[in-house]
Amino acid sequence: MTPQLKTPARVPDDEERPSRDEIFTALSNRRRRNVIKYLKRAGDDARVRDIAEQLAAWENDLEIPEVTYKQRKRVYTALHQSHLPKLAASGFIEYESDRGLVSLTDESRQLEVYLEIVSDNEILWSEYYVGLAVVCGLLAAAAWVGTVPFGSVSGYAYALLFALLFGVSGLIHRTITRRNRVE
Repeated sequence: MTPQLKTPARVPDDEERPSRDEIFTALSNRRRRNVIKYLKRAGDDARVRDIAEQLAAWENDLEIPEVTYKQRKRVYTALHQSHLPKLAASGFIEYESDRGLVSLTDESRQLEVYLEIVSDNEILWSEYYVGLAVVCGLLAAAAWVGTVPFGSVSGYAYALLFALLFGVSGLIHRTITRRNRVE
């Protein structure tokens, strides 16, 4: 049996970034997304065996010690034959099949924006900011017209309030976005 050579990651120059189609193809499969998630958590090189074990645990909603040989083998085979070579060909990982090692490449950072998770019960941040701008605009209009009690508050107080609202919203947005990323 001839040892397999290291699958070279595609090394794009600055002008040749992965296309959206390549990114969507790479992320179209849950196992490939979970490989990226695992590698972001693991850091440097990870063994295919460890990745397969963790993915089998996630897919079967089990703890790692509860994963059976058959469950792990099914995931390992799919990773080795399909998913890891596909991610490597797109340049998102480096896959050394002969050594059983996988690591993220710099190109994997292109995937981050697509890996943000928005729960079903969350509103989109763009909608939130539009709503916040409308509320601030209505408050400013009420103060400008002189509507009681809004007319008695100074413009500086409104400016400070609006800056505070958008600043706090931005910090919350950043925190939630970091929490929701697949890392």
